[in-house]
Amino acid sequence: MATVSSARSSAYLTALTQEIEKKLQRALTSPSQRRNLLQELFADIALEVDDRAKEIILSSEDAITAAEERAEGPTCYYYVLADHFVRVPQNGKPILDLIVQLWSQSFASNTFSLLFHKWLFEVQLENSEVLLRYSSALVQGATNVFWIDIQTNTRRFQSLFQYLLEEVALVPGRLKKIPLQAQRDLFLLLSRFIFLYNLADRLESFLRQFPDFPNAFLIGGPADIFVTELADQLQKLKVEPVLLHYLSQLKVLQVTSLQD
Repeated sequence: MATVSSARSSAYLTALTQEIEKKLQRALTSPSQRRNLLQELFADIALEVDDRAKEIILSSEDAITAAEERAEGPTCYYYVLADHFVRVPQNGKPILDLIVQLWSQSFASNTFSLLFHKWLFEVQLENSEVLLRYSSALVQGATNVFWIDIQTNTRRFQSLFQYLLEEVALVPGRLKKIPLQAQRDLFLLLSRFIFLYNLADRLESFLRQFPDFPNAFLIGGPADIFVTELADQLQKLKVEPVLLHYLSQLKVLQVTSLQD
């Protein structure tokens, strides 16, 4: 029974992958429709998995375990597809190749960050130039989608943030897979959104893992950089419930040691 369920889940995810590939191919060959098609694709993969699809996708024991481990936020299509592309990398390659051809387009980096954030750290990549390009796209795309959560006062991309914090930033072996500049950019990004996603309890561990910054003698250590990024973020927040949420989280700074 488990084998049948697993095969059914795999077939469903393969079909989803093929639909994504078709839409990307249409975007590549239809310049006039490109932006709309990429926006539609991004919206599709950001949707929460409906009950019928969830029954199919999460039918295997591994998928159920993974879903249970990610306790926060809704189970969205991008989450299960990101897992799928780690388990079956060859299924993601045609999609990745198409996204690379659409790098400069709106929503391309967003889609890349959702679908390939786990693949980037869990599948072996050797080319340093490719790693730099992919890690830069990851940070840019993640920035965009986290701002969508701010603008809509939702937590749809909680699992992406949680993975980047708990499975990358706090795991030196994975963090060091990307270039040092990308590591720095990732930590600056996480500093701005850690309060949004209610993960301030990880702050001390997060600060201990901060990569070195070349101008640290001017800007200070990890705590100084974190506070600078947070202060800048607070100035940019225009959605009142989100701003109030951030302010409510500031109390953690009173009980967290911000000394180097």
